[in-house]
Amino acid sequence: MPSAIGITLKQAQAAVEAAMKKSQEIGTAMDIAVVDAGGNLTAFAKEDGAWQGSIDIAQIKARTARYFDMPTGEVGKLSQPGGPLYGIEHSNGGLITFPGGLPIKDKSGQIIGAIGVSGSTVENDHTVAEAGVAAVS
Repeated sequence: MPSAIGITLKQAQAAVEAAMKKSQEIGTAMDIAVVDAGGNLTAFAKEDGAWQGSIDIAQIKARTARYFDMPTGEVGKLSQPGGPLYGIEHSNGGLITFPGGLPIKDKSGQIIGAIGVSGSTVENDHTVAEAGVAAVS
């Protein structure tokens, strides 16, 4: 039974584990954060050798994806100069508007949290985040 705050600890840990497995498969070292429906950190892993600076980025990517219920890369497209969300990255204490953050949905399609991944190219970050989402959805 899902908790009132969305993602369970068990689900969040499964997302982190799956993301770590994908990260290792592609030969990267990542920081991986999962937040609940309220944007609160639920699970986190810093792989050996992952960048210190990516700890905060992973968490902000996860919160950004949850705050707007869309991939961070999509927020980025909308926040370009002239776009409807231009400047949004300065709101909410700072957002990340490039790929690597994804909402996490339950089997019924309800958003229950989000994952943020940082530590490589944005393409790799997104791929690793997708693996985390797939472990839950």
